[in-house]
Amino acid sequence: MDREEVLNHFREAGALLEGHFLLSSGLHSAVYLQCAKVLQNPERATLLCVALAEQVRKEIPGEVELVVAPAMGGVVVGYEMARQLGIDGLFTERVRGEVILRRGFEIPKGTKVLMVEDVVTTGLSSKECIECIRAAGGDVIGGASLVNRSGGRADIGVPLVSLLTLDVAAYTEADLPEELKAIPAVKPGSRNLKK
Repeated sequence: MDREEVLNHFREAGALLEGHFLLSSGLHSAVYLQCAKVLQNPERATLLCVALAEQVRKEIPGEVELVVAPAMGGVVVGYEMARQLGIDGLFTERVRGEVILRRGFEIPKGTKVLMVEDVVTTGLSSKECIECIRAAGGDVIGGASLVNRSGGRADIGVPLVSLLTLDVAAYTEADLPEELKAIPAVKPGSRNLKK
């Protein structure tokens, strides 16, 4: 699946948004990719994750034994990636600011894990998920995301495979361009910002 096909899926789902958005990282952006809208259609989710799983098989060395995704955004894509790879998938959760495993999930020591996200911007939530996986005994051999909006600059500490890489500007509050200052910010993501 090429870049334009992936973008068309986002456009058709109404998931490529323009305006003024406050991201979970605390940064501001004129573009937001709402993966939940793309993934709400099971057929579309399958198509995208089949393509991402093919890339993972080509680009991540070694056999993946388990998929782990950060909740909330990564749950659906993580589940579908696990299905496409024919392995189990589980997810981490943020409790009182800490990323942890709950619900009886365990990672056997040395298990080869693929961390899966919906969107990578700064890589912070990916790194937090990877730290949790390692603390539980997993060996993170790579990461995967539907979208890497950092232009490929986000470093999560392991190889990252993305179906779509975009270079979307993100700004601190102090660096907002005038056109964004003129529009009220909307926070469409699932995670509350830390104050």
